[in-house]
Amino acid sequence: MDIEERITATGFNRDEEELELSLRPKHFDEYIGQKNVTENLKIYIEATRMRHEPLDHVLFYGPPGLGKTTLAGIIANELGVDLKITSGPAVERAGDLAAILTNLNDNDVLFIDEIHRLNRSIEEVLYSAMEDYALDIIIGKGPSARSIRLDLAKFTLIGATTRAGSLSAPLRDRFGVISKFEMYTTEELANIIYRSAGILNVSIDQDSLFELAKRSRGTPRVANRLLKRVRDFSQVKGSGVIDLEITKKTLKALGIDEEGLESLDREILSTIIQRFHGGPVGIDTIAASIGEERVTIEDVYEPYLIQAGFLHRTQKGRMVSQEAYQHLGLAVPDDEQ
Repeated sequence: MDIEERITATGFNRDEEELELSLRPKHFDEYIGQKNVTENLKIYIEATRMRHEPLDHVLFYGPPGLGKTTLAGIIANELGVDLKITSGPAVERAGDLAAILTNLNDNDVLFIDEIHRLNRSIEEVLYSAMEDYALDIIIGKGPSARSIRLDLAKFTLIGATTRAGSLSAPLRDRFGVISKFEMYTTEELANIIYRSAGILNVSIDQDSLFELAKRSRGTPRVANRLLKRVRDFSQVKGSGVIDLEITKKTLKALGIDEEGLESLDREILSTIIQRFHGGPVGIDTIAASIGEERVTIEDVYEPYLIQAGFLHRTQKGRMVSQEAYQHLGLAVPDDEQ
């Protein structure tokens, strides 16, 4: 299965871009969840307004699909400035970054997604831009080469990453505000789904809200994607109104169980239990057993299985928990008990 085609994939799907943008909140009062992050940001933004200064550089880190890009847009809206968006892989040369930075106006916000994937040579150009609002450009080659300092507008850099540990220390230390994004609660996801249903002009009952929220893997992007799929089923197979019956029918057709696990999630757990007696077992062995790439299991499937308490990482390898046995309807071995 293509990772991007998974219904519970937390990555951004380009085919959903227009609808995704329409569902995104534009201001803090519309934004649901991440209360600690947003409450602090409100104070920082109000303080910078009073001082007529640019907001300090901000780093967001956490799993994908939790609203980092959305919050960057809200910050720009609250400051009343323009937002320029790019990503680490898109900035291939120092000249690309220089072109972006020189086109910024005073107090503008530059958002760099997947900032941990910036080339190290490009990072070094970013250091002086973040600290001194200047670019050091080398003109010429060899003995005749000389350095020119180009002044930039005072801007705010917002970086987003799913791997904070992959950021170099010099870059990380240049961010004045560092915020971690947490997985969403069922209640928060239910509120997000209710808001999205209103924007999509879809009627949905309370039971369906919580059923979808419970199976959304703590991620708003997954919740909105499930809502859109249930809407399709309700229009074709139902009355157009989303009720609990059509919701469960849709989720069953999609292969998503009560805990938000897909077929491959369950296959990983059952393989460890049935072939390797619950573990510990190495990740390469698991990958070979189910016919998937190691990096796919580590980056796509493992994080939620660990977060949900079904899988443990140990020094000897991966082990399943008692909850995994119970969820799959298997007897827990005596030694596990």
